[in-house]
Amino acid sequence: MNTFRATLITLFGMITQEFFSDTRHQKRSLAGLNEYFGNEVAGKKNKLATKVGVLELPFNKILLISLLFWTGCKKEGSPQIQLNAATQKVELFGEDIISTRLYERDIAISPDGTELIYTLGNYRQSFRCLVSIKKGVAAWQEKQLVSFTGRYQDIEPFFSTDGTKLFFASTRPMDSDTTRSDYNIWFSKKTALGWGDPSPLDTIINTSKDEFYPAVSKNGNLYFTATRENGIGREDIFLSTFNNGKYQSPVPLDSTVNSAAFEFNAYVNPDEDLMVFSSYGRDDGLGGGDLYYSRRDANGRWTEAKNMGPVINSDKLDYCPFIDVPRGNFYFTSERGNALDKELKTVGKFEEEANRVLNGLGNIYRVNIEALDLK
Repeated sequence: MNTFRATLITLFGMITQEFFSDTRHQKRSLAGLNEYFGNEVAGKKNKLATKVGVLELPFNKILLISLLFWTGCKKEGSPQIQLNAATQKVELFGEDIISTRLYERDIAISPDGTELIYTLGNYRQSFRCLVSIKKGVAAWQEKQLVSFTGRYQDIEPFFSTDGTKLFFASTRPMDSDTTRSDYNIWFSKKTALGWGDPSPLDTIINTSKDEFYPAVSKNGNLYFTATRENGIGREDIFLSTFNNGKYQSPVPLDSTVNSAAFEFNAYVNPDEDLMVFSSYGRDDGLGGGDLYYSRRDANGRWTEAKNMGPVINSDKLDYCPFIDVPRGNFYFTSERGNALDKELKTVGKFEEEANRVLNGLGNIYRVNIEALDLK
C-alpha cells in the first residue's frame, strides 16, 4: 500500500470515528462541526441518515476526502501513462503496459488525448486485435479490446482529426463474402456507448487485394498502402482525395516518395504537409526497413524522401509511424531488442531471455518531435 493511500485511509477513519461512533447524541450542532472543519462551511449542511439518527455534516469536506481516497486507491493499480512527457531521446513507450513480450505496433492517440489504441499480436502475429486504453477522471483505465475486434485480424488504427471516426485495416469479410481474407480499410463511428459497428470504405478504395495503413488528413484525403498495377514499386503509397463527400480513384505518389522497392505504412499530419513512411530495399537503408520523411513544398509536391537516420532507425525493422500533434511526440514500432551478451546454461535462463520485453518482437517507441530535424 502506498503512503498516499495509507494517509487517506487514516484521515478518513478519523473522520468517520469522530462523527459516527458517538451514539450518545443523535444530532451534532452545526457550530461544533464548523469549529472542527472551519468556519467556511457555515450555512452549508447535508443531512445524512445513519443508524444513530440524522447527522448534519459538512458535505463538501466529506465528499472531497472521499474523492481523494478513491483517487488514491485507483492510482495504485492503474496504468501509468504520460502522454505529455517530452522525451529528447528515443525511449520504449509504456513498458510492461503497452510494450510487452508480445508483439505491439500501430499506435494511435485520440486528438483530445483521452484514448489510445494500438495493435496487439501474438508471437508470430498470426492473430492480431485492437487494444484500447481510456483515460478516466482520475487515471488511465485498464486496457481492453476495442468492442468490435477479436474475431478477425484488425490492425493499424487511425483517428480522424475530430476524433469521431476510427479507421483501420481488417480481414473481416467484405459484403458478407466469407471466401475473402484480404485486408481492406474500414472505419467505425464514435457513439455515446463507444465505437459503433465498422463499415468498409467504398470499393474504389477496397479491392480483392490488400489495402493497409490508412492515414487521413483534416480535409479527408486518404493515404494507404497497396500493390497495384499502376504502382511504381513492389508496394506503394497511394492517395485518394476526398471531394464532395466521396473518395476519388487512388493514385500512387510519385518517385519522390515511391521507389522500385517497398514503401508502406505512411503517416500524414492533419495539415498534409509532412509524411513519414517506411521503406525496405533502398540503397541508404540501415537494416530490415527504415523510416523516411517527406515535406510538401509551396507547389503542393512532396519533396525527395530522406532517411530519418540512426537516431530513429536501427538494423531491424522500424515502421508504423505516428505523430501525436497536440502533445508533440513521435511514435513508431521497432523490432530492435537487446543482443544476447552471455552464455545461457539452463532452459530457465533461455525462457527468461525469450520472454523479456526487448526480445526482438515489435514494441512501440517515442521521442519528442522537436528532437528530430524534419526540415
